Amino acid sequence: MILAEILVPLLNANEPEARLVHIHVSDGQAVEKGTLLFTLETTKAAAEVDAPRAGIIRVLAKEGDTLSVGGRLAVLAESANDPLTAKGEGTPPSAGSVGPRLTRPARELAARLGVDLGSLPTDRLVTEQVIRETVGSSQTLPVSLPRSEKPLILIYGGGGHAKTILDLVLQLQVYTIAGIVDDQIVAGTTVLGIPVLGTRAILPSLFEQGVRLAANGVGGIIDINIRVGIFNLLERAGFSCPSLVHPRATLEPSAKVAAGAQIFANAYIGSAAVLHPDCMVNTHAVVSHDCEVGPYSHIAPGALLAGQVRVGEKTLVGMGVTTSIGVRIGSGVRVGNSAVIYADVPDHAIIPAGKVWGGMSG
Repeated sequence: MILAEILVPLLNANEPEARLVHIHVSDGQAVEKGTLLFTLETTKAAAEVDAPRAGIIRVLAKEGDTLSVGGRLAVLAESANDPLTAKGEGTPPSAGSVGPRLTRPARELAARLGVDLGSLPTDRLVTEQVIRETVGSSQTLPVSLPRSEKPLILIYGGGGHAKTILDLVLQLQVYTIAGIVDDQIVAGTTVLGIPVLGTRAILPSLFEQGVRLAANGVGGIIDINIRVGIFNLLERAGFSCPSLVHPRATLEPSAKVAAGAQIFANAYIGSAAVLHPDCMVNTHAVVSHDCEVGPYSHIAPGALLAGQVRVGEKTLVGMGVTTSIGVRIGSGVRVGNSAVIYADVPDHAIIPAGKVWGGMSG
């Protein structure tokens, strides 16, 4: 018999997903109420999930998974042999059903769009994605682009990273922002005074009206493939992503910065450093002389790369990380905040926050 379901909680109202970074129990283990089960994180928050009651834990996810809010992490059962399907799950709701279960962001989105809650499914947790699928892709407004002698550029995304990109582009005074494209924010909403024009469905219309440039405002901290997917989407739609270098960043003349790279305030890019397409060097990060940062990789705020460091593609070097000179950090790596890297890091490795990797003693 299933005693309770352990669901992914909402940690950040702007993020419908969380990453499972650690499982503290074993599948089939007997636990007491309050036993620490899981550690989750988003780009802005981290949380521990405890057992709501005693029982046998049956784990349904694995470390490293990116899970939707409301998704099942585990169930508590009376015995290890109980089926993993909760009573009534997958069956139509009874006449006494209390209606659909919505995440808070989904409820807010439904209210903004005027969605009839009675039209929503009751057999699963309703997320923002379910709301958008219910409404369809018609939530766009007629587009009136600003008139400008400067090149028009669209910003894809309206969250925290996009706000940073908006401010960066405005300070450059090189482009005029055509508007924001976002798959979750309702058309007509403004972000830092810039209007949301619609979802990705509006990209062909913007291209037809002469917009050719775009900036990726999706950070992709939890899952870098989301950010990569946006770059690919924009490229398929015909848009180019220029490199964006904040006016307060320091870039040595011999450094090379490829298209799509984003360099934020107070970052330093040293002599002969190479930044490959679509990578990101965040505020106060240091990429020293002769370093190389691969495509889509992110050097987070305050990270310090010593000279001749090589970083592969789709890698996150967390906040406050420091490295020794000449180390190689592979592709698909996640280096936790404040880690210290003394030795090469293989592809797809996950280094916990604060870890000393390859210490002086070897």
